[in-house]
Amino acid sequence: MNSEKKTLTRSDIADAIISEFKVSKFNATEIIEDVLEEIASALRNGEAVKISGFGTFSVKQKKERMGRNPKTMEEAVISSRKSLKFRPSPILKKVVNETN
Repeated sequence: MNSEKKTLTRSDIADAIISEFKVSKFNATEIIEDVLEEIASALRNGEAVKISGFGTFSVKQKKERMGRNPKTMEEAVISSRKSLKFRPSPILKKVVNETN
């Protein structure tokens, strides 16, 4: 039994697209890039991205705040920034929690 964790990569997704839809590697890669760019563009514009049966990606604006350097204990300002939030759908949660 191999306990090594595998990571799903763009190449793995491209291979699945090639297998399912019989398209070229070039076209499969273009499809992936187009979808990811569309998602990134929507998030960049402050829009939420909802993928039915998968989940919702959204952008959260974090305010500037005071923090502390854990090594020196010196206070420092942490600038405001945007962070990404992902909320999985109940369907995805169910699939992930199913036992084989």
